Amino acid sequence: MESFLMSVLSMLIALALVLALAWVALRLLRSRLQGGGGAGGTAGGEALRFVRALAVGPKERVVIVEHRGERWMLGVTAGGISRIAHWTGEASSESSGEASGEASGGAPAPGQGRP
Repeated sequence: MESFLMSVLSMLIALALVLALAWVALRLLRSRLQGGGGAGGTAGGEALRFVRALAVGPKERVVIVEHRGERWMLGVTAGGISRIAHWTGEASSESSGEASGEASGGAPAPGQGRP
């Protein structure tokens, strides 16, 4: 009977140790993914910000993202991602970048070359 109690007790201690390690690992991973400092975190100006998406097919999308003050229009398919347009400079409002893209049929603004 004593050996059974000892084995159950050692099993519970091992289970508690595994759960504690999992909790610590999840806390560290969550802080890194949310940009909470360290070498793996992202600085405030380096965050990738989703602006808008448009479905053009069952698995195809055209998306606009912003990174470091620049806007990128990307084509996203099941086979990959391709750059459609790129606007440099400060994208102060959503309508400024989208209006220039719509006015030129999705092409980059004047003076900014196509990829």
